[in-house]
Amino acid sequence: MTTPQLPIVLAITGASGAIYAVRLLETLLAAGRDVYVTVSSSGVAVIEQELGVRIALKNLLVDTALNESALIEASPQVRQLLLRPNQPAEVHDYSSGQLQRGRAYYCHYQDMMSSIASGSFLTGGMVVAPCSGSTLAAIACSLGSNLIHRAAEVHLKERRKLILVPRETPLSLPQIENMRRATEAGAVILPASPGFYHGAESVADLVDFVVGRICDQLQVGNALIHRWGTE
Repeated sequence: MTTPQLPIVLAITGASGAIYAVRLLETLLAAGRDVYVTVSSSGVAVIEQELGVRIALKNLLVDTALNESALIEASPQVRQLLLRPNQPAEVHDYSSGQLQRGRAYYCHYQDMMSSIASGSFLTGGMVVAPCSGSTLAAIACSLGSNLIHRAAEVHLKERRKLILVPRETPLSLPQIENMRRATEAGAVILPASPGFYHGAESVADLVDFVVGRICDQLQVGNALIHRWGTE
């Protein structure tokens, strides 16, 4: 019997690039990883603007599996993604055989009593994707005011992997300084800057490049990108 892997925390904030979060969630669930999802109010606005999905934060149940009542006017693709936690994944872990699809759990971004607010709740890492400038500043300066900031602070103090995925361009000096501070505190700054050397033919290929690099940081096996030097 294999040892269960620790869950991943995924925070979605109000920067452009919601598609990265959706693809990452899909990939982690397919890899058999449980994911604790939290979304800021600005993140909800970006998801609606970029993906055409309207999410009602108040209707989402804290720390319970996502279900149909959690989404309002969701697109079929996102609805299918978030509501299929118990279906078998169509991926293989070559060390342990066929995996079962992971489960997604929701934590309201203002619920400071959520499990992910405590260092005693063990995780395999946290990703903020996309990471807004204000979220970056709150994390870098330890000025948290919501669950996303608190969960990130927990990962820093517990010396766990924290991956911040900013997309803003160009960058101001304060933003660059905040990235430096976060890096010195132990975070990984992973900009949503896809490479083009792997023969990208679509937007989906560019998204997969970034998501693949995030998964590499989490040590989650994936075949989203062509590895340099491989056939």
